[in-house]
Amino acid sequence: MTSLVAGHQQLTQEWWVSQREKFDLFISQTVLEEAAAGDKEAAQERLAVLAPLPLLELTEEAVALAKDFVRIGPLPQKAEVDALHIAIAVTNKVDYLLTWNCKHIANAAMRSQIEQIGYARGYEPVIICTPEELMED
Repeated sequence: MTSLVAGHQQLTQEWWVSQREKFDLFISQTVLEEAAAGDKEAAQERLAVLAPLPLLELTEEAVALAKDFVRIGPLPQKAEVDALHIAIAVTNKVDYLLTWNCKHIANAAMRSQIEQIGYARGYEPVIICTPEELMED
């Protein structure tokens, strides 16, 4: 494990302990599928933490918006799941989408295009950020 990944994990754990009670937390089926992947024991631990959180609805509108994020841009075809994460958050009117995926989700270079596509379809943007950016002292 790289020191960057270890640092992200540490910050996420700190956020979970010190900040999570300040927010209503939600997950999507897509998050559950990703959490279930990999090492079985680690996956079970992740799923146990996520189990009490309510699921956001996966709608046809979310699927269509995700397709637009890829078709129109800025997300590449290989980032369809990332587009779906964003679209589910947007269509469910979530305030924040918390992620360490800075390649396709928490990416400042892509953010304005993502927001423009959402606005064009009548949606308000979600604030996409990392746990570190959502820390309050």
